[in-house]
This record gives sequence, C-alpha cells and structure tokens, in this order.
Amino acid sequence: METLIEDLTRGNVTEVKVVLASVVLALAVYQLLLAAVAYGWIRLPFLSSAPASWVHRASGDTIVLLTVAVALMCVGYYGFDEDGGTHALVGYVLLGAIVVKVVAVRLGGPLGRLLPMIGMSLLVLLAVTWFTSAGDFLGVG
Repeated sequence: METLIEDLTRGNVTEVKVVLASVVLALAVYQLLLAAVAYGWIRLPFLSSAPASWVHRASGDTIVLLTVAVALMCVGYYGFDEDGGTHALVGYVLLGAIVVKVVAVRLGGPLGRLLPMIGMSLLVLLAVTWFTSAGDFLGVG
C-alpha cells in the first residue's frame, strides 16, 4: 500500500495530504455558509435556499470522498504512529461523525433536526484534524 501511495503522489505524500486536507477544510467552511443560506439564517441576493441546498449536498459528497482519500493515505502510508495520537483519535471520531451525518440525512425524521449540530461538529472535527497534521506541517498548528 505504501508503494502505491508513494507512486500516486510522486513521492510527495505529506504535501498531497496537506493540500487535500486544506481543500476539505475550505469546503467545510463553505458548507457552513451554504447551510446558513439553505436554512434561511442568511439571505443573499444572488443565492436562494434551493440552489444552496443542492450545492451543499454536492460539496458535502466531495468532502466525504476527499476525507476518505486522506484517511486512507494516512493509515496506508503512515500507519498507526504514537506521535499522531490526537490526530488519529480525532480522525476516527471524524469518520464516525460523517457516518452519523449520512445516516441522519438519509433517514430524516428526528435525526434530521440534529443536522445543524452534526454539521457544526463535523466542521470542528475537520478543523482539529487539520490543525493536528496539516497545521503542524504548515507551521500554524
């Protein structure tokens, strides 16, 4: 697995992981704005609720795919390192929270009312995961 990841990233595993994680974090902040428009908490003259909801869903799918790719790179290349204990723990909680959000979206009902709280939790978990890895690499964490 390490060789495959090394080949796919042309030997720049950490740099590719940092870029992808940074894109995920930027999209997550964008998600916050889209959700606020979709719920009617913020009104923008150029964006209404329905398109904001659609883009929120589409960019959320992108976030999930990129997050899984970064997680696979982390585990497949770096393994389970003692130095990254906090990062690994938060990463596992993040992946679990993504599953909870997908279930809440699909089932709706009472879980649907928790979507704003679950979404904010995901944003916080993404930020903490980013700061404990990419932030350290970039000198901001």
